[in-house]
Amino acid sequence: MTDAAPVVHELVSELDYPMFIVTASNGRERSGCLVGFATQCSINPPRFLVCLSDKNRTFRVARDTDVVIVHLVPSDADALAELFGSQTGDDIDKFARCSWHDGPQGAPVLDDCGNWFAGRILDRVPAGDHCALLLEPFDAHADGADDAFTFHRAKRMEPGHEA
Repeated sequence: MTDAAPVVHELVSELDYPMFIVTASNGRERSGCLVGFATQCSINPPRFLVCLSDKNRTFRVARDTDVVIVHLVPSDADALAELFGSQTGDDIDKFARCSWHDGPQGAPVLDDCGNWFAGRILDRVPAGDHCALLLEPFDAHADGADDAFTFHRAKRMEPGHEA
C-alpha cells in the first residue's frame, strides 16, 4: 500500500471552491481569518462546518465564544482576502484596516462582504491541524452577488501563520 497523501493533495489542488472569512469576538478581543475548508453539512436543520487552523489567533479567540460570522468573500475583494489570509492578528489589528460593524453577539461583520451568516457553535471537533466548528446559522444577510473569491486565487498568498 502506498502513501495516498501526495495523490490526495494533487487531486484537491484542482478544486476551486469559494473562500470565506470567519470572524469572532470573545468580548475582550476580535479576530478573523481566511478559510477554505468549509461546507454546508445539513439541509434540515441547516448546519455548516468551518475548519480553523489550530495555529492561528482566530482559533484561539473562537475557543472562548459561542458565535462566529462566516462571510462569503466577493470576487473583487482581493485586498480584504489578502488582509485576512496573509496577515496574522498576532502582529496587526486587521479590523483597523477594514470597514466593519458589530454583528450578532458582538461578532464583527465585514462591511465589504454583503453575504454572511452568524453561526452558533454547536460542537468543536479536532480535525488534524484544524478544528472543525459545527455551526447552526441563526442570522444572515445576502446582497445577491454571485461571484466569489476562490481557492485558486487564495493559494498564491503567503499564510499569516505556518501551515
